[in-house]
Amino acid sequence: MKSQAKQRGVDLLVVDSGDLHDGNGLSDGFPKGGIDGHATNHIMTEVPYDVLSIGNHEMYKYPVAHDVYKNFAPKWKGGFLTSNVNITVVGSDGSLTSVPIGERYSKFTTTQGRKVLALGVLLDFINNAANTTTQTTKELVAERWFQEVIREEVDFFLLVGHMAVSDPNWRLLYDAIRVIHPATPVFIFGGHYHIRDCAMFDDRTIAMASGRYMETVGWMSATWPSKDEDNMKFTRRYLDANRVTYQYHTETTPETFDTPKGLSITRDLLALAEKFNLNAVFGIVPDDYYLDRLPWPSENSVVSLFINKALPAILPPSYPDRAFIPSIIIVQSGGQRFDMFKGPFTRNDQFIVSPFTDNFVYLSVPYGIGNQMLTELSKRGAGTSSHTEDADVKAAREEAESGSGEIEKIWRSWRKTQWQQGQGQMSEASWPTWPPWKQPTLGWVTTDSCPGGPGDDTIHRPIPFYKQPDYVSHSNVPNDTHNTTLHDLIFLPFFSKDVIEVVNELRAQSMSQGLGFDVPQMRNVTVKDMQPYGGVKTDEVFGIYARAMWSDQPA
Repeated sequence: MKSQAKQRGVDLLVVDSGDLHDGNGLSDGFPKGGIDGHATNHIMTEVPYDVLSIGNHEMYKYPVAHDVYKNFAPKWKGGFLTSNVNITVVGSDGSLTSVPIGERYSKFTTTQGRKVLALGVLLDFINNAANTTTQTTKELVAERWFQEVIREEVDFFLLVGHMAVSDPNWRLLYDAIRVIHPATPVFIFGGHYHIRDCAMFDDRTIAMASGRYMETVGWMSATWPSKDEDNMKFTRRYLDANRVTYQYHTETTPETFDTPKGLSITRDLLALAEKFNLNAVFGIVPDDYYLDRLPWPSENSVVSLFINKALPAILPPSYPDRAFIPSIIIVQSGGQRFDMFKGPFTRNDQFIVSPFTDNFVYLSVPYGIGNQMLTELSKRGAGTSSHTEDADVKAAREEAESGSGEIEKIWRSWRKTQWQQGQGQMSEASWPTWPPWKQPTLGWVTTDSCPGGPGDDTIHRPIPFYKQPDYVSHSNVPNDTHNTTLHDLIFLPFFSKDVIEVVNELRAQSMSQGLGFDVPQMRNVTVKDMQPYGGVKTDEVFGIYARAMWSDQPA
């Protein structure tokens, strides 16, 4: 594409707006003692990016941030930008010093001779690791170096950052530039909310975000104004990230698409998968299981499979000393992160579908209390409220859940709107009557505020979406069990604070109202009463289950 751009006399810049870590086994499946994303970062340096910014997923653990600082950022020769992110390191004189992880800004000239000032910004982030710092955007625009650097006359500003298009902080940066340069074009590339989005700030400023999980490649183009008073003409496209899309837009065929560089990267990825044993097969999944395409409860729900089949089959045998004691298992549905598809279930799939490494714990409580836990926890809603959680587990969960209330709300609203609008459009469209092989495939159906018609490069049917409950449970306690009979309440440490509070509230309620399910000798429970249940971690459950139920291999 860069070669074609040069032949046509136009500029093509390739940018990344952060979060190169976490999500599958290639980054997360490293052996003990390794660093998350180190190996994939090395491969990413083969992609001809012009500008990159840092994301929150590079900031949760100091070793990861330091690896980016020491081994990744220098590879880009000034192109990896962290305008408001620092790391504390040991200086040449042995003293501690706070320095940018990458460069504050970049000034360069394109192949067509246009002068560019680029900045890389991270959202106002508070969950970063110790010895890393994130400056707020408000503080950033007040910095002397920032005010000085934006005064330079350039042909356009390129702002790349891990912030949603709708984040007001983009406006702070934009306003600071516009005070000095009222007509200079500004291109903004954001992210973080996981949605496809686009907005125009004025007739010479466009902001775009390209979805999540490398599902989308965002394409933005602009026709340069012939004089200052002319408006620019912008276009944007959300490209499905797959080989068919790439072949179409590069005007190649399956036989001519591959390049020596691309084939080399493919070999490196395959070799890394082999090195991390990501192709190891636990079993053959008999059907597709979906995260949120089906209403709860559904036979083909990933969450249903986890709570109703996998956990009851795996947990009790993992703790023979208590396997005979009736139990209620409670987990949050958000612990499962992706669909599980029919076919081989590999170690890589394990990282994608169920990535968290939580240990199970239990409390011995009366059935009258345990029987109400699902209802009471659901009233509170999902959240992280851990009393005791391993630092690495906590960091990993924060990586997925950071700002989750806001991110998940936006993400689910985006999905829900597509599905609801799509159902109405399907009733009016002609394609539902077409033969199956001609109908649009499932995918994202984007509505944004940028002009120029729909931005999706490929027309899709909307993916069904149904809200899942925050908490789900499974019980093997007989229905006729007396309210005072003790049983095991099995749960996960990261919401232990809520569990303990609810147990004690129900106990107090039973005592004050004479409800009859308090055990006289039972006192208020504390975190010290929580005990480990077996040795199985949440990320191991589906692998063990697949080997036991979907494989000829011995469990």
